[in-house]
Amino acid sequence: MQQKVKMPTTSDLMSMWHASGLKEKIIFTFIMIAAFRFGVQMPVFGINNEIFSNMAAQNNIIGFLDLFSGGALGKVSIFALGIGPFITSSIIVQLVSVVIPSLEKLQKEEGEAGRRKLAQYTRVFTVLLAVFQSIIFMIFMTKLPGAILPNINHGLFFISSVAVLTAGAMLVMWISELITEKGIGNGGSLIIFVGILSGIPIYAQRTVQMVARDSSLQLGLVFLLAIFFATMVFIVVMQEATRKVVIVNPKRQVGNKVYGGVSTFIPFKLNPGGVMPIIFAIAILLFPTTVLSVVGQANIHNPALKTFIMYLNQWLSPTGIVYYVLYFLLIVTLTFFYASIMPNMQPKEIATNLKKHGSSIPGIKPGKPTSEALDKILSKTTFIGALGLGIIALVPSFTSYITNIKTLQGIGATSLIIMVGVALDLINQVRTHLLARNYESFLKE
Repeated sequence: MQQKVKMPTTSDLMSMWHASGLKEKIIFTFIMIAAFRFGVQMPVFGINNEIFSNMAAQNNIIGFLDLFSGGALGKVSIFALGIGPFITSSIIVQLVSVVIPSLEKLQKEEGEAGRRKLAQYTRVFTVLLAVFQSIIFMIFMTKLPGAILPNINHGLFFISSVAVLTAGAMLVMWISELITEKGIGNGGSLIIFVGILSGIPIYAQRTVQMVARDSSLQLGLVFLLAIFFATMVFIVVMQEATRKVVIVNPKRQVGNKVYGGVSTFIPFKLNPGGVMPIIFAIAILLFPTTVLSVVGQANIHNPALKTFIMYLNQWLSPTGIVYYVLYFLLIVTLTFFYASIMPNMQPKEIATNLKKHGSSIPGIKPGKPTSEALDKILSKTTFIGALGLGIIALVPSFTSYITNIKTLQGIGATSLIIMVGVALDLINQVRTHLLARNYESFLKE
């Protein structure tokens, strides 16, 4: 395993503005982020925001959701659903594409046209999920005492609010797709990244206030921050580590000169999915807990059913042991899933291409033996990456419990992995643009 982490230098930052199209991409990305943050501050009409904000501060599930919506949920803004419906829809469409042959064909064989069709299916399903989540959220709000302002027609208010929240979710999806297409970075990940950053000052303020009241927690805070720093270091290692498989290329004689014969390598990333397994695992886990929270607010007359829902809600809470066990298993599973659908991590296709060009792995016959050898390498590499990612995701959360400093739990390992992963992705994309500019300059000379 080897990793190279090179942070951008001052010359790199200065040359960004001269790279082909990079300046426009960065400016466009900032404009879209500003538009998203503006929408976060626009509340839905007819709702007492203070009632729900106080509840979000006390409810772990709602507080966790609020972190990833950039505070939009706590403010009950038009972007309250955030990027959640789009992320959940993407998960379901990608999972279903593996099971349904026609969708798998669209993904793997029909190229750009097939991917566009899948993207359209994802958008349509996002609308359905946004409507469903909006209805669930508004049912929750109507059950919350004092959340709805007086002298409001509840029927008309319910319908209009569902429409506004659904439209807001679609607008967030549109902004994320525009960033991905015309800006820099992955739009969905970047929106979550900005949302997490906006919540850091609040968590830091709460921690300072808590430590100021209890000086015995100061040593624990130092230990917790050290764990956070070590976690960031390991995240960078995990994101950048690769397994290099040596490839021997054949020699070709053209006239009196011999070309080729140089050994190259195929790099397989230790963590092929990046931050997406983390984001998808959270989306999968928070969906049932959100529904259970709403059901728990309903007037259920059956005591046994009400008790069962209450315990199930506690078990799946972001502070429960069951949640973290499921979280770990989902991260491992989704990392393997991402590795299985990555175009550059298909052993059979790689083996076929190597055989076609006469290249081979030293000591392994071309064709099926190469495919089997690559499959073993990928399985071991992905297992190490998935296990490491899962452990990294749990360590800071357990440290928060040990030190009894839970005010920073919102920016725990999950948020750190997303922030560091998105930052590294942005740096790599900027470097790709800078490299392309160097090639352009070389060709012009």
